[in-house]
Amino acid sequence: MKALFITRFGSPSVSFELKDAPDPIPNEDEIVIKTEGFGINYADVMARMGQYQDCPPLPAIVGYEVVGKIEKIGSNVHGFEYGDRVLAFTRFGAYAEKAKAPAIACVKINDSIPLDEATALATQYCTAFYAAHISTRLFKNDHVLIQAAAGGVGTALVQMAKLKGCIVYGTAGSEEKCQHLKKIGVDFPINYSTDDFVKRIRQIRNGKGVDVVFDSLGGITFGKGFSLLNPTGRIIGFGAAESSGSNNPLGIIKLLFGFGFRSAVHLLIQSRSINGLNMLRVADHRPDIMQYCMESVVKLYQEGKIKPVRGGIFDSDKIAEAHTYVQSRNSKGKVAVKWVQ
Repeated sequence: MKALFITRFGSPSVSFELKDAPDPIPNEDEIVIKTEGFGINYADVMARMGQYQDCPPLPAIVGYEVVGKIEKIGSNVHGFEYGDRVLAFTRFGAYAEKAKAPAIACVKINDSIPLDEATALATQYCTAFYAAHISTRLFKNDHVLIQAAAGGVGTALVQMAKLKGCIVYGTAGSEEKCQHLKKIGVDFPINYSTDDFVKRIRQIRNGKGVDVVFDSLGGITFGKGFSLLNPTGRIIGFGAAESSGSNNPLGIIKLLFGFGFRSAVHLLIQSRSINGLNMLRVADHRPDIMQYCMESVVKLYQEGKIKPVRGGIFDSDKIAEAHTYVQSRNSKGKVAVKWVQ
């Protein structure tokens, strides 16, 4: 099979090479999928730049989700048949013509679901579902801040929060994206390139803060988000995008200090909570919960309660352009890559 390898860290134009790789062989609990396409996540961008600690040693095939037809089935797998179209959460290995995944991390989908919408349901919507249903519980009229709300996970969180009847504040980096946020249901879009989101929310709330913060940026932004929490407030951190673009050790130290250091006593007194989320750890240690998340988001999609924003589909020979687009932060919604011969 062919696969897109990261062979060196750097820009998209120099990092990727299309090379031959052995076909994957499933163990008894796995399936092998002939890949129709895969999704791009910001973690892939960070891996390509050498800033993602979970990235396999180079040369590496990255990627967390694939859509395709089942080609091989492990001896202990039940409920799937050859030729079934599936969405699968992979622990790397998605940027290839064939990929394997544990059967527990796969769900059958119909042929009508577009590639980019389907791939969004794996990483983006499962992350949002875990954050909004397991890491915390949202209540009607909760005031919720979603950082980078125009992105894949951000969009999913907006939809989850609105389903619960929450008041949503969403940040984005341009007026165009803020207009997009209004269209997807954000009550108060905030352009973080021109406004201080803490001051803006305090102004809107007459000095009050918010009940829940979903943060994918980390660093100083995380610390500022924490400062907005009301008593009983919760902040869920699931990324550190502020670190992207810099390999400077001083910058990494600055990022870590930006998160801040807080005592458990202070959290207890204010009844506040901090919760970290890494879906790789969930998939590794609680695959049953990962399966629950995948089945839940597919059900919500089929019921018409959630709708991924389509960020665009690139052919596989345009992988550099696809990565450049995602890294630019100009993308809205899910960006996927379709395999072409």
